[in-house]
Amino acid sequence: MAELHIREHMVALGASLFARGYSAGSGGNLSVRLDDGTFLTTPTNSCLGRLDAGRLSRIRLDGALVSGDSPTKESAFHLALYRAKPDCGAVVHLHSTYAVALSCLLGLDEQDVIRPFTPYYVMKIAPLPLLPYFKPGSPKLAELLEAKAPTAKCFLLANHGPVVTGKNLEDAVNVAEELEETARLVFLLHQGQGGVRHLSGAEIRELLPIH
Repeated sequence: MAELHIREHMVALGASLFARGYSAGSGGNLSVRLDDGTFLTTPTNSCLGRLDAGRLSRIRLDGALVSGDSPTKESAFHLALYRAKPDCGAVVHLHSTYAVALSCLLGLDEQDVIRPFTPYYVMKIAPLPLLPYFKPGSPKLAELLEAKAPTAKCFLLANHGPVVTGKNLEDAVNVAEELEETARLVFLLHQGQGGVRHLSGAEIRELLPIH
């Protein structure tokens, strides 16, 4: 895909996420791996609903700015994921309401935050590890994500929100949307009186790829 088209696609998907409430203000950030080994990221303090294709930040793997505005302060953890996952083509980090609310709860399973109850969670998301809280932009967060990257494609940052990797930006956005919907269902189900029917081990194994 030509770089201009990627830029325009990034702007369009950012606007769509913002319009549907998946981010607010200048929260959240996106990035894409380009064919030449550089990366496009959303600029610092930018709003996903008002991105400018010509001002997106183009950076190298070492974080050096090639062109555009200064990158998001969280570009360090985007680059850490790209280093650890050679097949990763895009990273989406949102401050979506239900996923952020989930990230603030006590007593979560740090290995997989959500006990599977839909096939889509198993096929698209699971596992969802919980990472401890660090100040946004902290180098420690980048280090931990790089270490955890081989174990999952989605992560939940405590008291912060979701981070999703994908083969391309549309793939990562689709999974981020599925994660937000699953988090919303978690809260809806816990308002009920009858408990939740979770998938059995056999039902989960049936959904997993055969290696």
